[in-house]
Amino acid sequence: MKGDRVEIVIDAGSGTTRTYDVVATRAGRRVEITHGRGVVEVSEVTRGGTVARTARFLANRVLALVEHPAADAPAPDEITPTLRSA
Repeated sequence: MKGDRVEIVIDAGSGTTRTYDVVATRAGRRVEITHGRGVVEVSEVTRGGTVARTARFLANRVLALVEHPAADAPAPDEITPTLRSA
């Protein structure tokens, strides 16, 4: 769903880290994570299952992989009241 986000933190060598974000940029897209054979793959996928874009990382370099799901409903403080005429 639009707003899904995955944050990937990798070891860039010599004690430094780099952070990458993969975000579902359009409505109907989602972010999927797969891993195997020493590779972590984060993909933005359309409703039909077609991969829109992919980020690949060596598994031994990945320090953290954090999923941030999109909110299903707005939080109470995000709801803006609307005036209705009677």
